[in-house]
Amino acid sequence: MESLEAELDRARALNVSDLADAIESIGFECTRCGGCCKSDDEDPHTATVFPDEVRELQATTGYDWRDVARPMPYGLSAGADGPEGETFEWALQTDACGDCTFYEEREGEGRCTVHDDRPLICATYPFSVALGGTSQPMGEAVDEAGMVRAHECEGLGRDISRADAEDLARTLKQRAVRELEEAIGVRDNYEPVETESGEVVVYDSEGPKDLNGALR
Repeated sequence: MESLEAELDRARALNVSDLADAIESIGFECTRCGGCCKSDDEDPHTATVFPDEVRELQATTGYDWRDVARPMPYGLSAGADGPEGETFEWALQTDACGDCTFYEEREGEGRCTVHDDRPLICATYPFSVALGGTSQPMGEAVDEAGMVRAHECEGLGRDISRADAEDLARTLKQRAVRELEEAIGVRDNYEPVETESGEVVVYDSEGPKDLNGALR
């Protein structure tokens, strides 16, 4: 198994043109269906967000940390007063329906209310890069070409311009690098803290934090 540092070197060396070729061969056009922003019966909406992305969204919206992000639920257990335990990622906050808090529908079309500042995982969906230490959003891949994996989305298989494919490829490379940098930061800054019943600790690249994003 490659070290995270070796995978990071591979991510930094990814060729944008090759990634664009793969994206073109798979094809994609966003239909604004909202499928990647909404919860369903099997999969809660759990889009990964990095600490710096949370702060960017705070600056954009004026929201508090916990209005933007919540602990990734994987690894947490159900306590008497809600989730408790520790996890290693932040996810975008959700509304009462389990949809992304920044998602809305108008005249039958989905819309991201922070589209220009949306996290990298949102800007690159439904694609990911096949490198160890990077994430596969919304389950296993349904198609792949070269290093690029495509995940379930009704927009797959549609024509995409070369310019759009290259823009998406650049962002996809950026995301792969950031995911690995975050994973290395989590590993290097991991300092276990004691938790009491009902407490949640999120270990991100900056250290252990409480629900408000404050360091413990």
